[in-house]
Amino acid sequence: MEHFENNSSRRKFLKSGLVAAATFTIVPRHVLGGKNFLAPSDKLYVAGVGIGGKGYSNLRNIYNSGNAVLSHLCDVDDRRAAKTREEHPKAKYYHDWRELFEKERKKFDAVCVSTPDHNHAVIALGAMQLKKHVFVEKPLTHDIYEARVLKQAAQKYKVITQMGNQGSSNDGLRKMQEWYEAGLLGDIHTVYCWTDRPVWPQGIPWSKSPAQVPKELNWDLWLGTAKNRDYVEKLVPFNWRGWWDFGTGALGDMGCHLLDAPCSVLNLQSPTHVEASVGTVYVDEFKRGYFPESCPPSSHVILTFKETPTNKTKLKLHWMDGGIKPERPEELDAGDNFGGGNGTLFIGTKGKMMCGTYNQNPRLLPVSRNLEVNVPETKKRVEGSTNGHYKQWVDACIAGYGKQEVSSPFETAASLTESLLIANLAIRAHDVQVVKDGKATYPGRNIKLIWDDANMRVTNFDEVNQFIKRDYRDGFKLSI
Repeated sequence: MEHFENNSSRRKFLKSGLVAAATFTIVPRHVLGGKNFLAPSDKLYVAGVGIGGKGYSNLRNIYNSGNAVLSHLCDVDDRRAAKTREEHPKAKYYHDWRELFEKERKKFDAVCVSTPDHNHAVIALGAMQLKKHVFVEKPLTHDIYEARVLKQAAQKYKVITQMGNQGSSNDGLRKMQEWYEAGLLGDIHTVYCWTDRPVWPQGIPWSKSPAQVPKELNWDLWLGTAKNRDYVEKLVPFNWRGWWDFGTGALGDMGCHLLDAPCSVLNLQSPTHVEASVGTVYVDEFKRGYFPESCPPSSHVILTFKETPTNKTKLKLHWMDGGIKPERPEELDAGDNFGGGNGTLFIGTKGKMMCGTYNQNPRLLPVSRNLEVNVPETKKRVEGSTNGHYKQWVDACIAGYGKQEVSSPFETAASLTESLLIANLAIRAHDVQVVKDGKATYPGRNIKLIWDDANMRVTNFDEVNQFIKRDYRDGFKLSI
C-alpha cells in the first residue's frame, strides 16, 4: 500500500508512528471509556489543512454542523489563514501539515484538506494512515494514480471519506435519479456538460520574472509535491489552477460538480475512449503559442462510455469549457438562460433533462412535462440546508465506519475524479511533442485515446502516459 514520505528527519516517525497510529483511539473515545465507545454527546475534533478561501468555507460549514470542534489549523500562508484563526483562537496553528500530524495525532479525529490540487493526495493519505477520517476538496486528486491510491486507502484504513462536491448531497441529484429509473428518459446516449471556466489565465507562458516571496508565505511548503521553482506574482492564491504542475484546469475546478449527475445517475465507471480539441492561443498574428505548462483557454472533450446493465447504449459525454456551449435544446423557450454559465444536459431515447451547477434546478424537457409526471421519491434525501454535505460527513464520522452513508465517499469520488482526469489526458496530449528526424510533431492532436482501465494507461499513445503519475519532490512523496 502507498504511504507519504517526509524528509529524513521524519523517517523514524514514518516507520513507527504511522503503524502505531492505527491503534490510537480518538481523544473523546479514550476519555469516555474504551475502544469503539461513543457517547451521544461526543464531538468530532477536526484539523484543517488549508484554511483560507475555500478552506475557510469548508471549515465554517463543518463547524456549523453542530457536532464538530476545529481543534487544529494549518496553512502555509498567514495572510490566508488570518480569518479562520481569528474565529477559532483556541485551535493550535501549524504551517507544516507533517509536523501537525506528527505532534498532534492523538488529539484530532478527522482532517479537512482544502489545499491546491497538487497537495490533496499526499495530505489525505497521511491522515488516513493515522486512521483519521478525511474531507477533501474537489477534485479529489491531481493525478489518476493518486485517485487509485486514495480509493484503496479508504478501503484499507476503514475511515469515513467525503469529497467536496456538495451537489452530490442535493435533492436535485436524487430527483434526476428517480426520473431516470422510472424510465422517463429511456436510454441515455448523449450528455453535455459545460462551464464558463476558466475565469483565471490559461494558455499563457510562465513568467520569466521571479518575484520576492511574501514574508507571510512559506513558498517551499506551498510547492509541496511539485518541483522546485521560483515564486512569481499572481500565482497564489488563485491562478495556480491554470498550471498543470499545481492545478487541473477548468475540468478540475468544475468537473466534479457537473459530471457528478451523469456519473451518479447512470452509474458510469470508466470511459473507453477520449478525444479533445482545444482553443488556440496566438502570441502574434501568425504564430501559435506553445505553452505546455499551462492549461488551454478552452476545450471540448468527448468521453465514450460503454453500455451498462441499466443503460443499454454507448454514451458520448461532451465536456465544454471556456465559453463553449452545446446547441440549445429546441424544447427550451428563447428566453431561457439554458443553465447560465454552467450546466448538464441529458439526451435519451424517450426524453431529455437538465440541471445547473451542484445539480440544482433539475428539469425535464419540455418544461411542461414537469407538471405532468408524478414520480415517487425513492432516494433518501440528505438532511440539512446549505451545509448538509458537511453535516452528513461529520455525523457519519461520529457514528463510526459502516454506520451511516455519505454522498461522495472516495469509493465513488475516485471514479468520478478519474473520468475528468482521463479527459485531461486528451487535452494534454495536444502539447506532447514527438521529435523525429529533427522535426517536432504533435500527433496527440489527431488521436482518439484508448483507455485501458485495468492497467491504468493509454494504449495507443504512450507519450501521454507520463501524466498519469507524476514525479514527486523529496519530502512529499507517495511511495510503496
